[in-house]
Amino acid sequence: MTAPDLLLQLALFAGALLANLLSALAGGGAGLVQLPLLIMLGLPFPLALATHKLASVALGVGATLRHARERSLNLRFALLILISGLPGVWLGARLVLAVPHRLCTLLLGPLTIGLGIYSLSRPELGTQPQARSHGPAGLLLGGLVLFAIGVLNGSLTSGTGLFVTLWLVGWFGLDYGRAVAYTLILVGLFWNGTGALTLGLQGQIAWRWVPTLLLGSVVGGYLGAHLAIARGSRLVKRCFEVLSLLMGASLLFKALAW
Repeated sequence: MTAPDLLLQLALFAGALLANLLSALAGGGAGLVQLPLLIMLGLPFPLALATHKLASVALGVGATLRHARERSLNLRFALLILISGLPGVWLGARLVLAVPHRLCTLLLGPLTIGLGIYSLSRPELGTQPQARSHGPAGLLLGGLVLFAIGVLNGSLTSGTGLFVTLWLVGWFGLDYGRAVAYTLILVGLFWNGTGALTLGLQGQIAWRWVPTLLLGSVVGGYLGAHLAIARGSRLVKRCFEVLSLLMGASLLFKALAW
């Protein structure tokens, strides 16, 4: 391996580790670091998007390895998230090449900042679970919003896990720690896996970069999940708020700089 190749692999591993550690703490946002890094290192957007999607599946693997020991998931609720979100992910990934990325990114930036501001304005939000019983209409609305987030996940990828996390906290009454567990495992493994498969069938994936990205994602996902479990929902809430504000600002800058 030449020196430039070694430096490339080290940069990929460090970027994937940092991105997925932060994402595992905040419940989303790996694209804030990982996707721009792939583009900066020379991949065109569609190729970088598909490669990032595939690598992000390993975040779910790393988080699952840690959260499985805590038995954090309810199977019926997990099925609701999957059944609602996966069709949206597939649709978004099919439409990604036709979507005007600058407009979507410009709209997504303020919305992501709004997530952070909303959480900051409610200090007790998500610090403790809130028992909420939704009837069929409430579950249908919850599922429709997850479908819409799935479309965003398949087409834009950056930060949509944060939307899932806040929706699970705000609508379904989960605390941040439990919401992040659902997001990392279900969005990380299944939503991102569906997006990666759909995008991979449409184009190419930078396979030479994938092993290093996968390794960094698994390690970062495991470490972030461990910190989230060990330190509790208040740390997760703070990480969510900081990453939402940073990601929203990054999306706005990206959109205005194009």
